[in-house]
Amino acid sequence: MEPQKIREGYMVKKRTLLNSWKVVWVVLSDDAMEFYKKKSDSSPKGMIPLKGATVTSPCQDFSKRMLVFKISTGNSQAHYFQASHAEERELWIKDIKRAIACLDTGMKFSRRSTRKSIRLPESVNLSELCKAMRDKDSGLQELTIEKEKKIFSQCFTGDMVIDWLVSEEKARNRKEALVLATGLLNEGFLLPARGVSKAAAESQNDPTVLDQPDAIYYFADSGFSCDGYSSDEDVVLREEFRGIIVKQGYLLKQGHRRKNWKVRKFTVRDDPAYMHYYDPTKDEEEPLGSIHLRGSVITAVEYVPDAKRHDVDGNLFEIITADEVRYFLQAPSEEDRKEWIQSIHTVSKTGK
Repeated sequence: MEPQKIREGYMVKKRTLLNSWKVVWVVLSDDAMEFYKKKSDSSPKGMIPLKGATVTSPCQDFSKRMLVFKISTGNSQAHYFQASHAEERELWIKDIKRAIACLDTGMKFSRRSTRKSIRLPESVNLSELCKAMRDKDSGLQELTIEKEKKIFSQCFTGDMVIDWLVSEEKARNRKEALVLATGLLNEGFLLPARGVSKAAAESQNDPTVLDQPDAIYYFADSGFSCDGYSSDEDVVLREEFRGIIVKQGYLLKQGHRRKNWKVRKFTVRDDPAYMHYYDPTKDEEEPLGSIHLRGSVITAVEYVPDAKRHDVDGNLFEIITADEVRYFLQAPSEEDRKEWIQSIHTVSKTGK
């Protein structure tokens, strides 16, 4: 019987022998995970059997990398993967754990709702909660804070998070708010900025260290910076990150000079309207580049003029900015392409 394909997509994987990370195309079936060097490859680069495997998420073996999870096989081999954002990691974790459970019990794979990756009630949606926290009018106010002769910009303290959750009736008391804040931190929606904050992130025995005025945090993919602005140009750059993220994930992007294709992590923000892209194999938080989306034109295309057919094929779209700079991108699927085009089109018309 042919294996049942459950999920597929780009992820970043730690190389087994080298201390480096590489983007791979991952296919999850009901009995194994296969990973390919490129999506178009017919033979996998490797295979991870799921029988007897265990999953660890969140995995904090790498302090500078968020959104990592670990699969340990029956022969004690560890495989590390990094998703592009928290919701994506949770979807992978749900399906992998369910596939392992079905193998152990002899049942046929079928999806069911679970929140095992984070110990929160079924009704809690961390993505929606974070979106509410980032609302410009009613959300958590981002500050510039000076500590230890350093200036932290676009951040907030731990007790501010707890105060907001209670005042906005997201939690009935500070104890419940700590549970929510811990979930946001574990799933990568909030990131620690300094010593006390990192201690809170790593603490398993005393989550109350989150509720402190000296613990500084910031939103993932925000314009957070340390040491302050060094020039007017830096101020302009930070303004690009003030918008709320409306779409994020992995896409193939064509280079402007060499015309080669590489997987990049993209984020789309709504106000101001910007699309930033990053090298997902690096742990640096600075983007490789940005695309100003205001007034841009986004269309689906069937081919790219300078691309060889074996390099890329299908699910392509083009962005032409107001300055007439052209970007060619490829989504993992037709459905993904429609979602990206819709999100970018909406932002380009409404965002400044």
